[in-house]
Amino acid sequence: MGAALSAKKQKNGKVVVSFFGDGANNEGAFHEALNMAAVWKLPVVFVCENNGYGMSTSVARATAVANIADRAAAYAMPGVIVDGNSVGEVAEAADAAIARARRGEGPTLIECKTYRYRGHSKSDRNRYRTKEEIEEWMNERDPIRRFEAELVEFGIVDRAGIDAIRDSVRAEIAEAIAFAKESPAPEIANLERYVYTEPA
Repeated sequence: MGAALSAKKQKNGKVVVSFFGDGANNEGAFHEALNMAAVWKLPVVFVCENNGYGMSTSVARATAVANIADRAAAYAMPGVIVDGNSVGEVAEAADAAIARARRGEGPTLIECKTYRYRGHSKSDRNRYRTKEEIEEWMNERDPIRRFEAELVEFGIVDRAGIDAIRDSVRAEIAEAIAFAKESPAPEIANLERYVYTEPA
């Protein structure tokens, strides 16, 4: 809510983007934030990354409405549903919501329908989903593969270019892992630092 209050005072075109998972849509803070953002017409874009499961419970079993974006209507703001595995759809929805916020028309709730391939944590044995369901999302709806195919289709890059990007990313990841392993462990004194935005 502090970010929302500071956003109200901004007159420079800045927009606050708030990301959260599907499980958060059943918490009181979610509804309070949407309500206050709508009342004050704050420049906020709420982005729900709906992967279908909060911990081990499906959204269908925990949420009364069919779509989380449907809840936006209760707060007089647009509720937009997009394929969260489509870079283009997400970008278009975000662009429209940001433009709306900058015009002073208030917040938007974007629901990105997506999926997580693995359990919620290491302790999650993933027994509430079928192997077939997971494989379908991995093989047929993978956002990286889909975006690669679009880039090739539109002539932005060829397969050799895609392979070069993948090699570059692998090298960057390897460097990051090496850096992490060689770095000292965090100090206890810094436990509470970087939890929120640090003052400039």
